[in-house]
Amino acid sequence: MGKITLSQVRKSFGEVDVIPGIDLSIEDGEFVVFVGPSGCGKSTLLRLIAGLEDTTSGKIDIDGRDATLLPPAQRGLAMVFQSYALYPHMTVRKNIAFPLKMAGMSAAEQEAKVQHAAKILNLTNYLDRRPGQLSGGQRQRVAIGRAIVREPAAFLFDEPLSNLDAALRVTMRQEISELHQSLKTTMIYVTHDQVEAMTMADKIVVLNAGRVEQVGSPLDLYHSPRNLFVAGFIGSPKMNLITGPEAARHTCTTLGVRPEHIRVGDGPWQGVVGLSEHLGSDSFIKVEVDGIGTINVRAGGEIDVRHGDRIRLAPDMDKLHRFDAEGLALK
Repeated sequence: MGKITLSQVRKSFGEVDVIPGIDLSIEDGEFVVFVGPSGCGKSTLLRLIAGLEDTTSGKIDIDGRDATLLPPAQRGLAMVFQSYALYPHMTVRKNIAFPLKMAGMSAAEQEAKVQHAAKILNLTNYLDRRPGQLSGGQRQRVAIGRAIVREPAAFLFDEPLSNLDAALRVTMRQEISELHQSLKTTMIYVTHDQVEAMTMADKIVVLNAGRVEQVGSPLDLYHSPRNLFVAGFIGSPKMNLITGPEAARHTCTTLGVRPEHIRVGDGPWQGVVGLSEHLGSDSFIKVEVDGIGTINVRAGGEIDVRHGDRIRLAPDMDKLHRFDAEGLALK
């Protein structure tokens, strides 16, 4: 079982509150992603759960047991870091088996568990190689394999894909998601990349300056951001945020509309095309709209617009987001 509950967990470094106080419940078997900009406290929060940082105050329960003061080795968790942290002189087999050897497990049991993890991660043919003979993705799979053999209550991933190129990141995202479906074990994953969060998570925790801005499923956060921070962070490209007379016309301080919810054609907004990015299936078009400012539009890949063209835009009125002067979403 891998239920983790945080009750008013706080972390301070001297006079600075990095985590002012968080309440959070992570259910057994959930894939939860902590997401937010650099410095928001997401890695610190993960390290508090792992026991690599001491809490200043508050309580951490793991499977109903108070783990706040337990050392990392007694929490039943396995952590995968951004750096692979593999022993370069050891084979893949020995790297994966290392925590089992340290626990005093017999050689036969170690080998059985290593073979099982290698099969799950497609590493069977690489067990006799050393890390220097592997690609970045394979090294990360070895690090994950070392976590799997421990059979933890939960896996903790601290930006594990940051060192990989773009194509390999996509592949590894899929592999980690499939691993979660296979193992049915709780996973907590830290990233600054909201695309990773949207594509992998059962539940996203959006953090800002150590505080939880919103918790929910990817689609909950996409369709119903509770404030301007979440609205601007979730979604790619980012939501257009409009102030001034156009927002006032909709009785709000800030009006939000996602690029994919704006159609090029007859509509109330007029503007001049600036930069256009044609990516094949999609085109991203920046339009300087009269009386509003720059609007980002996501259109089909076949659209024919050029720099300097004057076009009209029609926002989907059913999908507008309205925010008050405090930045909170209006119903």
